[in-house]
Amino acid sequence: MILYFSGTGNSEYAAERIGKATGDKVLNLFERLRDGDCSGINSEKPWVIVTPTYAWRIPRILQKWLERTELSGNRDIYFVMTCGDSIGNAGKYLKPLCAKKGLNYRGCAKVVMPENYIALFRTPSEKEALGIIRQAEEAIDQAASVIKREGAFPEPGVTLGDRVSSGIVNDIFYPVIVHSKKFYVTDACISCGKCERVCPLQNIHLNQGKPVWGNSCTHCMACICRCPKEAIEYGRHSKGLPRYTFPKESFKMEGECDEK
Repeated sequence: MILYFSGTGNSEYAAERIGKATGDKVLNLFERLRDGDCSGINSEKPWVIVTPTYAWRIPRILQKWLERTELSGNRDIYFVMTCGDSIGNAGKYLKPLCAKKGLNYRGCAKVVMPENYIALFRTPSEKEALGIIRQAEEAIDQAASVIKREGAFPEPGVTLGDRVSSGIVNDIFYPVIVHSKKFYVTDACISCGKCERVCPLQNIHLNQGKPVWGNSCTHCMACICRCPKEAIEYGRHSKGLPRYTFPKESFKMEGECDEK
């Protein structure tokens, strides 16, 4: 079974594409994460976790869910991580997680997708994003091929920079950077409530029609990137930058309908 978490659509697309190639069921973890639902799941096929990369490791919101949730049935597990550039030394931290759960770690595959982390980096133009996704499809399909034949992902080369990024930098990143203090809404807000609905931690609520952020932000960038009016900003950095969400209209898979 393929389980995925996605803030702006990159990991969703990778999961759906892998699911189509392998003929496996695909499950969106959004509601389970939002509701704190850690009820067990069973799969007779290998587990495949498709996830974005947060500071060169899987998101902590997803790690905590995996730690608390029983995955029964098949004992093999794969990780496919979408990223803007690198997944660092993520595998080092996935191996003990899998061992603790009695799962056979079958490796971690990197898929470079368009950058969505508008809080710190530059998001791509539409043309740039389309090119990056086209290149990413080969990596997704290669991962799907390995999973389908129940092989193992090759161990990647790990540099000193990778170790530092997934270790010291990740440890500092969460307490220092991952907060919602810099989010604010402009007069362009139409009080549609979409930001509230797409938050996986129920960290946003509307006060007199305007979003207010709590203290449980995971920096998925769903609120700022999915706002239909681009009315949400993150400090000064996001001003003037294009918002990024996966361009579904340009990458519809065969048999997919216009409305989901």
